[in-house]
Amino acid sequence: MAHLEEQIRAAGGPLGLLRSGRSGAYPFPIKAEFTNWRDEQESWRSSAALMDLSHHMTDLTVEGPDCYRLLADVGANTFQGFGPMKAKQFIAVNHDGYMIGDCILFCLADNHVRLVGRPPALNWVQFHAETGGYDVTLRRDERTAQNPSGREFFRLQLQGPHASAIFEKVNGGPMPDIPFFSMGKFNIGKHEVTALNHRMSGFPGLEFFGPYEHIDDVRDAILEAGEPFGVRRIGARAYASVATESGWIANTVPAVYSGESMKTYREWLGVRTFEANLSLGGSFASDRVEDYYVTPWDLGYGHILKFDHDFIGREALERRKSEKHRRKAWLAWHRDDVARVFASQYEQGDRRFKYIEMPAAFYAASQFDRVESNGRLVGLSTLCSYTANVRGWISVVMIDDDIHYGQQVELVWGEPDGGSANLTVERHSQTTVRATVIRRPFAGDKH
Repeated sequence: MAHLEEQIRAAGGPLGLLRSGRSGAYPFPIKAEFTNWRDEQESWRSSAALMDLSHHMTDLTVEGPDCYRLLADVGANTFQGFGPMKAKQFIAVNHDGYMIGDCILFCLADNHVRLVGRPPALNWVQFHAETGGYDVTLRRDERTAQNPSGREFFRLQLQGPHASAIFEKVNGGPMPDIPFFSMGKFNIGKHEVTALNHRMSGFPGLEFFGPYEHIDDVRDAILEAGEPFGVRRIGARAYASVATESGWIANTVPAVYSGESMKTYREWLGVRTFEANLSLGGSFASDRVEDYYVTPWDLGYGHILKFDHDFIGREALERRKSEKHRRKAWLAWHRDDVARVFASQYEQGDRRFKYIEMPAAFYAASQFDRVESNGRLVGLSTLCSYTANVRGWISVVMIDDDIHYGQQVELVWGEPDGGSANLTVERHSQTTVRATVIRRPFAGDKH
């Protein structure tokens, strides 16, 4: 089987392929803990957290006269004012307006853009670049799991209330003014780095990158300068929970597995691609793969959509603008119900409930759990994590618009029928966890 379309046929349909358990959760190939994940979690809100983003994301570099035109034709957000040293969250949808993926665009020079993120949005751009007659050149720098030759760039992030002081210390003086979602250059010891200003924890911080061979010098300089400020390196266990706190729904199902308009693309996607190896899990079970597709509104991206240019999926999104949409919120899980799930591990046979891994309890690359109100499906929960900052369990939810903040709902925890073909899922019984719909995990956050 040479491509995704053949794999889907062989599996008897897309859901047969996605539920076969070919991959587990999305990997963060760094040390699990540098100290302990509880203190590591707290550092991005109490002191300073140094995160290594060098390994789990794919980079696609697009250069050439048609670079901006290609991105605008595929992207559902505006490109007004986009250019060198600017960054943008890139939204890609299919012809019916369903999300394929998102990523960050780093414009390093005129008509020279680096796309960084999970592979689906990058693959979609590459497909159109190769088949649409665009005058561009492409270069991929695969994530470490698929890149035995090593990465081209390191990518680190320092975040927290003391990050600014540490940056000034390693820069040897005042930092340049870098507006939000813009880039700038400064020094870390003897090396110059390029930085993006964006926030993850609600506190100032920068994501910065440079040639991979400089990573040890740069990291050591940050750690030395940050020691008096309580800086901590963030391991894979704590890092997996970052998206839950910040509300970035990273594990959607790319809307590529069905539809005649996407068949050519499925025949372009090879058997080693992200889409061909994605695993699907959670208590939400449907016989239609389309029920797992999401719109930009579901993810809180409605404000990013701009209809000031023609792009793939524009007509479909314009038709949906006036419809009711789910919105992004958080669920605060009821502590007694969570404790009951943990206590069930003492039970024999399949009377136990699905194990909850700490601190991040997602076990599939795309995981959707049912959220109900009086037995009615009202949303889908994803990215469930325990966070020491909240001292409890939370998850990000795509919830119906008629469910209000403060309302109690029930999250269905565990797979239907006691499990699935995924070998990472043990036999278990399904249960429910009470949860409260909240606007944000931290009441004081304004972002």
